[in-house]
Amino acid sequence: MKFVEELVVEEFLPTVRSMLAEDLRDRGLTQSEVADLLGISQSAVSKYAHGDVARNDDIRADDRVQALVARVGKGLATGDLSRVGAVVETEVLIRELETRGDLLARLHEDAVPGLADYEGDFRVHDSDSALRRRERTLSSVRRGLRALENTSGIAALIPNVGSNLVECLPETDGVDDVAGVPGRIFDVKGRATIPADPEFGVSAHVATVLLAARAAGSDARAALNVRYDPDVIESLAAHDPVEFDAEYDDASAAVGAAMGDAPGARVLYQTGGYGVEPIVYLLADDAESAVEMARELLSG
Repeated sequence: MKFVEELVVEEFLPTVRSMLAEDLRDRGLTQSEVADLLGISQSAVSKYAHGDVARNDDIRADDRVQALVARVGKGLATGDLSRVGAVVETEVLIRELETRGDLLARLHEDAVPGLADYEGDFRVHDSDSALRRRERTLSSVRRGLRALENTSGIAALIPNVGSNLVECLPETDGVDDVAGVPGRIFDVKGRATIPADPEFGVSAHVATVLLAARAAGSDARAALNVRYDPDVIESLAAHDPVEFDAEYDDASAAVGAAMGDAPGARVLYQTGGYGVEPIVYLLADDAESAVEMARELLSG
């Protein structure tokens, strides 16, 4: 695990400082004056001047870095720019270079290949970035799966077709914005077996029901399907169970028709049809809460 800040400290700052020291020396300043302006020791300036500090060629060749060095160097040399101003100018460029596809972002992706798997624009420091929302959703599903695995007897609630635990992004346009388990969760010798780490866009069925419920007015972001039994529905009475048609052609239409008078329902179920196993869908604010609803069935 490597943070972009490490790249800034290890690659960007030594390169820019050495370029600034070189620029200021070219402007006729002494080593002592350069050291004072940059807030470093004279020995450090000497190392920069003699090429004893490694510089990143990609950073050094970047036009914006070169422009920054020239602008800051001139400002410091003339006194038009304070050290605080120099820091601010440099920090602004650093944040720009951390944008997806830009210089520091590319170096970061080289160091952390998993970042390159994300399709979309982001700044790694953006508190509301799409990447952060996706990672938080995946993390929530992982916590829910861990809770499910650690719940004694939970395998008894898994239907023959298997279960899935899903959670969608706060704003979702479709199944690709819903995280779930690739394949399905099955009962293997009395244990809930999870085949792989959660991903986005891998659950067509449970994700579709969740999205249909949201389209009908539900604010739920997560869903877990469990086996149907009349006793299960009775145990979930407090969550306002709503039945929908199992043999639907359009999930949104079927679920929407059922939830018309109960948009706040947190349990959907269908009692089966030709070649369709009856299933109960638990809707919740997040994946862990969906598992907690299943635990209620076991304790009840």
